[in-house]
Amino acid sequence: MQPVTVDFSSPEVIADPFSVLHRLMREDPVHWNPGLRGWCLTRYDDVTSGFLDKRFSSDRVAPFLEQATHLPGDLREELRRVISLWLVFVDPPDHTRLRKLVAHGFTGRAIRRLETRIREISVELVDVIESGMNDGSGRVRFDLIRDFAYPLPARVIAYILGVPVSDIGELKRWSDDIAAFVLGARLDEDKYRRSAQSAREMRCYFEALIARRREDPGTDIIDDLIAAHDGTDRLSEDELVATCVLLLFAGHETTTQLFGNGILALLRHPDQQSDFVTNLADRGLVENTVEEMLRYDGPTVAMVRILNQHVTVHGVEMAEGQRVFIFPAAAGRDPRVFDAPDRFDIRRVNARRQVNFGHGIHLCLGARLARTEARIALPILFGRLTNLRLEDKQPSWNDSLIIRGLKSLSLSCRRSQP
Repeated sequence: MQPVTVDFSSPEVIADPFSVLHRLMREDPVHWNPGLRGWCLTRYDDVTSGFLDKRFSSDRVAPFLEQATHLPGDLREELRRVISLWLVFVDPPDHTRLRKLVAHGFTGRAIRRLETRIREISVELVDVIESGMNDGSGRVRFDLIRDFAYPLPARVIAYILGVPVSDIGELKRWSDDIAAFVLGARLDEDKYRRSAQSAREMRCYFEALIARRREDPGTDIIDDLIAAHDGTDRLSEDELVATCVLLLFAGHETTTQLFGNGILALLRHPDQQSDFVTNLADRGLVENTVEEMLRYDGPTVAMVRILNQHVTVHGVEMAEGQRVFIFPAAAGRDPRVFDAPDRFDIRRVNARRQVNFGHGIHLCLGARLARTEARIALPILFGRLTNLRLEDKQPSWNDSLIIRGLKSLSLSCRRSQP
């Protein structure tokens, strides 16, 4: 059998990674990729085991910065303070402590308090879309990412953090610069300098915001985080700032792609779209649709780990210090777990077994919020915008291997009847 070669940076693989991931699952489940300089694990059991195995370390930012001598020391220190303290880049026991404290802001009760605001924002955004000029054929055209998939989670997370809506644009710019570093955009050689500078600006912004909330607390999640404690233990100032930056970054980044990728899947499968639109009032079906969106084409392609010991998988030895890319996108298409895995089926009985939000101790803390946003917003979007149609035949994808998402997505619809 010929060795499998995969160029994850090729436009073809970026547009459709699933064909090569299927081949890796079949022929090379422990794949060494020279371009990534790391191992790739694609089978469901190996991916879930990688999430749970303590030998697979999430602490990859701090070691990178120690070796990044090409960066000035002040920029490295800024990235360390703001990004290396993110929950997703910390191992136990520090991770256990931080997650327990941060979880105070993401209880079921805290998320339920947001449902009315999520509904209001969703309606406001659809109102704006409906008010757009038609294209001469009686249809309204709009960009799903720009007009709905991005502003909805961005406004929700801003509300959670007590950030004025007028500041979202500036925070988005900073967040995009940080994304180039964290998500590994391959085409940007200046990403380290810009991400460090934006991390500094975002840190200063949240330091000032936290100081104001300490003086005049409210009832938002940011206030829960400031007040969170476990006995005498509290989040340090750096930990609190880093958590706010993470929430702003992750709170809109992955949910935007959940909406974009998921709605694209629905529109490419008219039978599933029809079933969904006919049953918008069926909460169970809506929730299962969200799980199937995550399984079929969720926002997470791969997550990176660093081995802190030698690990052998399927007889292949991976050495301490090497990088491992574990692929939730591949796990969601594993035929050992999901029947006809390339079929998009909103009634799939085991769709909840998907692991696109992670697994084990690194299950995304904001997963409940993202699911709640999708459960509320999708019926509003499809209920109000009738005859929703895809106008982009070949949508353009971002080039990150970590997060899979659309740059834009042109749709059209008919206005709902008054």
